[in-house]
Amino acid sequence: METKNEHIRILVVDDEADICEILQFNLENEGYHVDTADSAEKALRILSPRHQLILLDVMMGGISGFKLADQLRKEGNQIPVIFLTARNTENDMLTGFTVGGDDYIAKPFSIKEVAARVKSVLKRFPSPAKETSNLLQINDLVIDTRTKTISISGVRIELTKTEYNILLLLVENEGEIFSRTEILDRAWGNDGIVLERTVDVHITRLRKKIGAYADCIVNRTGYGYMFNATYYNNGAT
Repeated sequence: METKNEHIRILVVDDEADICEILQFNLENEGYHVDTADSAEKALRILSPRHQLILLDVMMGGISGFKLADQLRKEGNQIPVIFLTARNTENDMLTGFTVGGDDYIAKPFSIKEVAARVKSVLKRFPSPAKETSNLLQINDLVIDTRTKTISISGVRIELTKTEYNILLLLVENEGEIFSRTEILDRAWGNDGIVLERTVDVHITRLRKKIGAYADCIVNRTGYGYMFNATYYNNGAT
């Protein structure tokens, strides 16, 4: 695995599950961190500043790939986009570039071709990590590591130091499971002797405070906790 890619996060958007699985498996073998979405609507929910590239299917139910790319560009999001499509016509290619696409891959494609195109596009676009290093954002949840505050929809959420440390740890390492012992070591540090069950108490309080994002903190029985943005419940009260 190419460890130099391990901090690069890619979002694959395709309504064909097998395509998502194939791309995720092979790109992760190249060292990338890969998230998948089976619709443009889901992609909008999980897309964050940590993503550095989108592999985007054109023909999907609901919002099409072209419409999604166009919406992102109109919102000022300049994340690189590589379109995936079975419609390999000159008109489609022109449409893709017109709405802000950076490359275009026709289906069926070879994995080697996709890997090469991904590498090429990423070289052309510098990582925005330095510019946004003090902000972590998932949908309307924003963590400011400079001021050590969080807000949801622009409203500041008051967290204790420990609650903030837990949330930051899980969000920064989305998809990674942390045992209670690991959370104690990372969130509490050397602040006295703390029982493992205390982690559960703090996470219960944290979930109540972050509302629609409560379900994103997932308990994997026997293993620990992780943050998964796909569990965001925008219908929560």
